[in-house]
Amino acid sequence: MKKGILTILILTFIGSCAIADENNDLRTLFLNNKANICCINIRTFNAKDTNGNEIIDEEEESGNFLNAIDRLDEIKSLGINTLHVLPITPVGRLKALGTAGSVYAIADFWSINPQLVDKNSDLNDIEQAKKFVDECHKRGIRVIIDLPSCGAYDLFLTHPELFIKDAGQCSIVPTDWTDVRLLDVGSNSKLNQDVMDAHKKFVDMIMDIGADGIRADVATIKPAAFWKELIKYSRSKDAEFMFLAEASDSWREPPSQYAPFTPYNKLLQAGFDGYYGSFFNLKEWRAEQFLEHIKFNQKLLNSYKEPKSVIMSFSTHDEVSPVVLHGENFSIMIIWLNAMLPYNPYCIDGFFTGDTYLYPWANTKADRTETDDDFYFVHRGKMDLFNFSRKPGGNNKNILNNFKEAYNFRTNNENIITKGAFTPFKTENEKVFAFARSYNKEQIIVIGNLDFKHPQNKITIKIPEIRRNTKIEIITGNSNIKQDYKKIFTDLDSGEIKVFKFSERK
Repeated sequence: MKKGILTILILTFIGSCAIADENNDLRTLFLNNKANICCINIRTFNAKDTNGNEIIDEEEESGNFLNAIDRLDEIKSLGINTLHVLPITPVGRLKALGTAGSVYAIADFWSINPQLVDKNSDLNDIEQAKKFVDECHKRGIRVIIDLPSCGAYDLFLTHPELFIKDAGQCSIVPTDWTDVRLLDVGSNSKLNQDVMDAHKKFVDMIMDIGADGIRADVATIKPAAFWKELIKYSRSKDAEFMFLAEASDSWREPPSQYAPFTPYNKLLQAGFDGYYGSFFNLKEWRAEQFLEHIKFNQKLLNSYKEPKSVIMSFSTHDEVSPVVLHGENFSIMIIWLNAMLPYNPYCIDGFFTGDTYLYPWANTKADRTETDDDFYFVHRGKMDLFNFSRKPGGNNKNILNNFKEAYNFRTNNENIITKGAFTPFKTENEKVFAFARSYNKEQIIVIGNLDFKHPQNKITIKIPEIRRNTKIEIITGNSNIKQDYKKIFTDLDSGEIKVFKFSERK
């Protein structure tokens, strides 16, 4: 009798594990470069700015888990299948930046930010967060939750054991992040168990609401042993639970002399599935630098026994809007590169409609505040993380149409994009890049001009695979392309990107 009951219990346990693994496929999706990711801030995602002043006033409705559900069909229709949700933990009120406080200055690791909860609902905070995730999953949208790297001053006052202190027992402000304090994570040889336990509570909480993975904010300032233990803890609960490191190959030092520094390659060795790369530097690269970075990542990711990948971080919440930097064409270029390269596409809410994130009330005195800061603190041209403000917007239909077309093209040509060879071409022009994607006799050619002020004319590209009976199908860009045996000739407008496909004439 006891043996029979034990057998039933074991089978039940195995069955529940199988269901959990079956429901979450994010890690597999990401490692196969099929995660089309969009970053959102729940606090602004579907905020109801009824009077149009771009601030959510007291009588208006801020973004929350429940009203966020109303935008999920829109997100799905864009070809996005994964949401990176900025921190959902409580926000510190002391020594804060902005009138609502930065979502990265967290007051604890183990509960839900009450700012994200609909107070008119009968559901509690965990239930509301879970409902949002469930509604994402119903639409085939996976959810990554952001894990902040530091704690708010409020958390230092209540849990000083979690923080590094100087000789005077004062907390440490890393670089210019004045609203947060540096955690005492320990070293590879001896971790701070209190900090580890706090992070495990975070993992338990977001798994409880059904999240599929973690994006680790500034992952470089924790030792490899810390991540190795936390990732192992998470994967023991869900083998498909994904870990994405905010880390770049261009980062060389920590934000504080008191912080450890773990480079991107050591983070990948510790168990992270992917990292950011340095694609955000496209705004200042020459063509050769861009192509070399792609080759660098191919070599890096192939050097690990287990699969690894990267997100195409051309535009993140830490970067100035592409429209502000280089205009509409830069956004369109980023869109098509996201669609054409063999990594995971990434964007932020509002990017696909050309939001500039230029707020008219920026850095002015506020009428009311929930923190000890009564100014609207913002970073020019970046998504608002510090105040109750409008949902990301913009009304650029050309950018939006390109976004839909590009992501649809990626989906319809999935094999050539995710499995195809990458071949760079020389153009004899430092501003113009060109490359091919090839798979099963199909070939896509991409050409772009990184000069966003001047056109580049009389561009010649040698493509050995072109045959005389090949015809060109224009996917995007103007059609002024001429073809000769093993060569193509074209002109490029400032910041223009062209994509075309070769096929044999019948």
